[in-house]
Order: sequence, then C-alpha cells, then structure tokens
Amino acid sequence: MVFVLVALVVLALLASVHRYVWRRFVGDTTAPGSTLRKVGTVAAFVLPLLSLGAMTSGRIGAPFWLQQVLAWPGFLWLACLMYLTLALLVGEVVRPVLSRVLARRDEATAARATTGTGTSGTTADGTLSATGSGTRPRTEELVPAGRSSASTSADPAPEAAPAAEPEAVRDTEKDAPAAPEETEPAVTASGITHPSRRLFVSRVVGGAAAAAGLATVGYGTANVLRGPSVKRVTVPLAKLPRAAHGFRIAVVSDIHIGPILGRAHTRRIVDTINSTSPDLVAVVGDLVDGSVADLGSAAEPLAGLRARHGSFFVTGNHEYFSGAEQWVNHVRELGLIPLENARVEMGGFDLAGVNDIAGETEGQGPDFVRALGDRDRGRAAVLLAHQPVVIHDAVEHGVDLQLSGHTHGGQLWPGNYLAELANPTVAGLERYGDTQLFVSRGAGAWGPPVRVGAPADITVVELASRQA
Repeated sequence: MVFVLVALVVLALLASVHRYVWRRFVGDTTAPGSTLRKVGTVAAFVLPLLSLGAMTSGRIGAPFWLQQVLAWPGFLWLACLMYLTLALLVGEVVRPVLSRVLARRDEATAARATTGTGTSGTTADGTLSATGSGTRPRTEELVPAGRSSASTSADPAPEAAPAAEPEAVRDTEKDAPAAPEETEPAVTASGITHPSRRLFVSRVVGGAAAAAGLATVGYGTANVLRGPSVKRVTVPLAKLPRAAHGFRIAVVSDIHIGPILGRAHTRRIVDTINSTSPDLVAVVGDLVDGSVADLGSAAEPLAGLRARHGSFFVTGNHEYFSGAEQWVNHVRELGLIPLENARVEMGGFDLAGVNDIAGETEGQGPDFVRALGDRDRGRAAVLLAHQPVVIHDAVEHGVDLQLSGHTHGGQLWPGNYLAELANPTVAGLERYGDTQLFVSRGAGAWGPPVRVGAPADITVVELASRQA
C-alpha cells in the first residue's frame, strides 16, 4: 500500500513538472494550432513515457535490446527535465524584471515620438490640418492677424459675401473627420506583425533556459563518457606496520555496467586502474545494472585487472536487483575475489568485506561478526562495504578504515544535498571515532549517464604507517 502511494505521488509530481515545462516552453511561446505547438505537445507525452520505460524495462524483464533502445532517450530526458526546470525557476525571477525594463523602454520611446506632434485631420477641400506644439490650427491659418473669423473667408476679397463666411467655416469644421486616437500599431509598414511584449519575454526566457539546461546536460554527459579520473589520498593508520607503509589500494565503485555503459566503459576503467600500478584493487559494489545473461560479456574486461595482491569485490544494492549470486560467481570466474562477509590477511593488515544491506531481503545482508568478530584487534583492519551508513558497525568492530561508494557524490547537482540527508559522508575522507571512512564518487553513473558537480573517479588510497 505504501509503495502504491509513493508511486502515485511520484507520478503526480512528474505530471506537474511536465505540465509546467510544457507551458513555459510550448504554451507561452507558440501559437495555438501551430506546427511547433503540436510537436511540443507530442513530445510532452512521449518523453515521459520513454523515461518510465527506461526505469522499468529492466525490472520487468524486457528484452535487453529494448532496454538499450529506451535507456538513452529515457534517462537523458530525466536529466534534461531536471535542469530545464531549474533554469525555468531562475527564469521566473528574470521574467518580471525583463517585462518592467521593456515596458519602461516602450514608454520612453512613445514619449519621444509624441513630443512636438499632435493630431491630424482633413478639411473639406482635402487639405491637411494639424494641431499640436508649434503648429497653428487650420482655422488660425485662415484668419489674418487683427481680424475676426466672422468676417474672414477663404476668398482673399473682403467684399465677397461676408454673410456666408461663417457658414462656410462651420461647414468645413463639420465635414472634417475626427482625428484618430494614437494606438500602438499592430503591424509594421511591411505588414509583419510584432510579437507582444509578453510573448517576447516568454521566448527570451524560454530560449535562455533551454540553452542553459541542455548545455549542462551535454557537459555532464561528456564527463561520464570520457571516463573517470584518478585521485590519490594518503590515509595514516596507527596500527599499520612499517613494512606496509605506502601500500596502494585502487578503490573503484559504482561502475554500473548496463544498457548505456557497456564493454567500452569497463575497458576504460580497467585501463585506468592498471595505469596506477596498485598493490590491490577494491571493487566496492554496484558493478552492474542487469543480469549476467545480458551483461556478462560487458564485464569481461575485468579479467584484465592487474594488482600485486589481487582484486577483491563486495556486493552493492544493485547486485541484488540483478541476481547477486550469479554475479558473485561470474566475477570469481573473471579472477576477482568476492568477500561475502569474509576476511583475508594481507601483509600488515586485515582486509574484510561485508555484503550490502540490500541483501537482507534475501537473507544475505552484512554480517560484521562473521567478517570481523574473531580477528586480532592489534592488527589494522580495512573494510570494504558498499554503503557508508554501516560506518557505525565498523566503529564498533574496531575497523581502522572503511572504503565505500554508493553515493556517487550526488551525481547531479544539487543531488549532493539530498545525498547528505541519507549518508554520513557523501564523498571524501572523514573520521568517526577511531575509524576513518573514505567514500568514492564512483566510476560510472546510474540512470542518466550524466554527472554535474560530482566527477567520476578512481581513487588510489595509499596507506601510511605512523611508525614510519
């Protein structure tokens, strides 16, 4: 019941956001019945359907080719929707300011245009008369100085029917058409209609929002497709012996092999890791988004990982959406060593790994007692755990360093603020009591293949002995 309510709330929110985006980009900028409005309206219905298909096709077991077809447009649209909406919200602040600026400009232009001019009319004989600043009325032009209008006619001879002159003037004034009111012209001299101020503002703000939103998504997509960069961090451990000083662990998380990021993505990551010549490779969960049947070949480059003390793997929550047992077996075939609530002794420290907490639904959740309960606490301990939230269990069991991922560093700004609400650390190194926690931003991306404000990384963690 709760799931249904959450789903309805999410759908209502998506519908509202799409309605808002349609109104600002289409309804406010196009004419009713125009081709652009029809295209925009169709897109407003098709794009969210593609997004829903991209998010659900893998869960419902759709053919992998269909997942791939839906993934790119569906997930990219979600990123576009987010940044277009943010840009439009900024535009809501700009819109009234721009409208006021244009209104003042138009008022100033109108004031300059009317200075020194007046209304025009046409007399009975077809000549133009005018009133206004610096221009004498038509009747004044007919009356010489020093004479009244009653004794003056258009005929220069003063004796010519003086009695008829006032009548002639009255007839002229009566027959002259009234001067039209001054209005803003609807069309230019060439017949091209000017857009209204509101339409102009809508188009300017909408165009700027579209450019900003789409450019942000393009930049974020390029960040993902170029592959992760290498970071390095030194972590001093009090219990680490001098012989293990300088031990290098290449930490990679959240690779997210799937319908979008496939074999080439895996190969880039393997090449990047190998270029650092690590002593040990730690793959800390969320390796895949799909089944072994669909993605097994895309994961095969992992067999090329090279490290002096081997490569180790722990599950993430996405493995339990994708068949965790099958993936554990597959990575073992590729040469990685799965640590399922297990521990191995390295030269100078213990390396332990726990299953992700998502495995609790299958009875395969983290078991810290099994992984760490009987160890010699005089030795340093490094724990691989996908989610940072288990740090408190790590502290309780005397772990010196926990290596995690899961957060993606927020992946899409301002998602980092939401990630902070659910995780003790979003990215980087922090201390909790006697335990240090390092959280990787991850090497891939989930959902939209876009990263903004949270670049992908592979981190070489160098252990330092305080005895050295």
